[in-house]
Amino acid sequence: MAKQKNKKLTPTQQQYQRLASSKEPKRPVLKNCLRAFLAGGLICLIGECIRQAFIAFGGFDEKTAANPTVAVLVLISVILTCLGVYDKIAQWAGAGTAVPVTGFANSMASSALEHRAEGIVLGVGAGMFQLAGSVIVFGTFAAFIIGLFYAVFIPDFAGGGH
Repeated sequence: MAKQKNKKLTPTQQQYQRLASSKEPKRPVLKNCLRAFLAGGLICLIGECIRQAFIAFGGFDEKTAANPTVAVLVLISVILTCLGVYDKIAQWAGAGTAVPVTGFANSMASSALEHRAEGIVLGVGAGMFQLAGSVIVFGTFAAFIIGLFYAVFIPDFAGGGH
C-alpha cells in the first residue's frame, strides 16, 4: 500500500518521504510491550486482591464477588482520571491501561470531564456517551448474534430444548 502511495508522489516528494522515514526515531517495541504487560498485570492483580477482600471480609462467594470488584476498579479509575493520575500512568504503560475495564472507565470519565463546560446533560451526559454509545451498540449487537447462534444451533444450552 505504501508503494502505491509513492507512485502518486513526485520524485521530490518521494525523496522527502525517504528522508523523513530515515530521521524518524525507532519505536522501542519490546520495552512498550513489557510496560503494557506489567501495567495490565498490575491492574488485574489489584482487581484480584479486591475480589479476595470481598470474599474474605464481605461475605461474598467466588461468583458474587466479581460485580463489586469491577465496580471498585471502575471507581478507582474514575477517581484517578479526575486527579490526572490515570493519564500519566497510561502514558507510561500504553495499551496495558487501555485493555482492562479501567481503560474504558478512564475514557468515559475523560470524555465527561472534557465536555463539562457545556452543562451536565448536554455536556457531560452527551459527551460521555459519544464514546460509550458505539461500545454499547456493538456489545448489544454481538450479544444478540451470539444468543441467536446458541438458540438455533445449541438449544439445550439455555435449557430451551426440553
